[in-house]
Amino acid sequence: MLCVKERDNLKPALIYHADLWGTRESKYTDLFETAVDRTRWTKLKPQSSFYLFVPQDTGLRTKYELGWKITEAMPINVLGFQTHRDHFAVDFDKANLFNRFSEFRSTDLGDSEIRTKFDIKDNRDWKIHEARSRLLADKNWQTLLIRCAYRPFDFRFCYFSEAAMDYPRRELVAHMLGKDNVALNITRQTKADTWQNAVVSDKPTPALFVELKDGSNVFPLYLYPETISELGLHKDRRPNLSQGFLKILAEKLRLSQEEPHGLPKGITPEDIFHYAYAVFHSPTYRARYAEFLKIDFPRLPLTSSLKLFRALASKGAELVALHLMESPKLNDFITEFPPKGDNIVEKVQYTDKDKRVWINKAQYFSGVPKAVWEFHVGGYQVCEKWLKDRKGRKLSYEDIQHYQKIVVALKETIRLMAEIDKLIPSWPII
Repeated sequence: MLCVKERDNLKPALIYHADLWGTRESKYTDLFETAVDRTRWTKLKPQSSFYLFVPQDTGLRTKYELGWKITEAMPINVLGFQTHRDHFAVDFDKANLFNRFSEFRSTDLGDSEIRTKFDIKDNRDWKIHEARSRLLADKNWQTLLIRCAYRPFDFRFCYFSEAAMDYPRRELVAHMLGKDNVALNITRQTKADTWQNAVVSDKPTPALFVELKDGSNVFPLYLYPETISELGLHKDRRPNLSQGFLKILAEKLRLSQEEPHGLPKGITPEDIFHYAYAVFHSPTYRARYAEFLKIDFPRLPLTSSLKLFRALASKGAELVALHLMESPKLNDFITEFPPKGDNIVEKVQYTDKDKRVWINKAQYFSGVPKAVWEFHVGGYQVCEKWLKDRKGRKLSYEDIQHYQKIVVALKETIRLMAEIDKLIPSWPII
């Protein structure tokens, strides 16, 4: 970067940009041999709100920004929960977690012994002594041993409480913990080369659910009130969809707003959620708007065709069922797992020639397509990540079944993404 400060110049700064591509040696050579005034500069006009010092297709950006920013369409959202001690607060096995926190709340061990035994320490927001006191005072502490969606397709158990976590997140407790709900998990930005950062969940999720480098926000579909009826039921949950968004959607689809909460006639909150999920999984959408998707929450283009809206919502519903591991298609395995061996994950490796995913020298999952093995959800290569996280563990019968369902889910996802693209006749969506 070359910066020039001109004395007494009140005019806006002029911004120029140039790229050099190649090896480090060739770039150094070009820099030494080329004068600044002979460089092929491109004049930029950085625009709000990011003022990026790189070239952008402003025409494409204008069309992209016609869509609804997801934070304006679904205004209630929060960063996923953060424990800052996952090895302590999260476990594959619920019984292990129960035993751990039974010991943590026991008065038989002092704080210093607990600190050493569980390799945990105090920080600004969490103190061992305070956490133990809180847990000891809670007679119903076991109810917070819950199942969470730890990573895409990877369900584990956690102790969902300030006794174990720095930030369980009030919104997750209010709208996702033990509730009949689904949520979009989306990163605001990503350093990855491609964007695949919209993932559904129906359980509380951590900040690193979508990828390890950038935290993801949770956008619940429904908002639950604090008031509970005499029967123990929550009254009048409402969709997390802004009135401004619903008004424009109704106008685009030429529908009246006759449904509760201002929904367009004949349209449910799930329909809108599924439509958004389908659009966010369109390969063309991801490629066309890649440079914008990397720097902020995504924008959702709205169609004026009710037929297209319903067709995309149908595909989105299929994707949601697959990603929540609820689709009946998941039971149609395309892989096999030989029974002989100890089932312990030692070294995860894929061999392209025979389409096998090896977990040790003797055992493998056969019939895994290369496209499925390489498929990423968010920042994770799912088929590899799921197994690597279990290195040293023995896969149970349920684990083996679950992995084979993941393979089916990803294969079907690839198919549905292609079908979504075929449904959309042109971009931007109209």
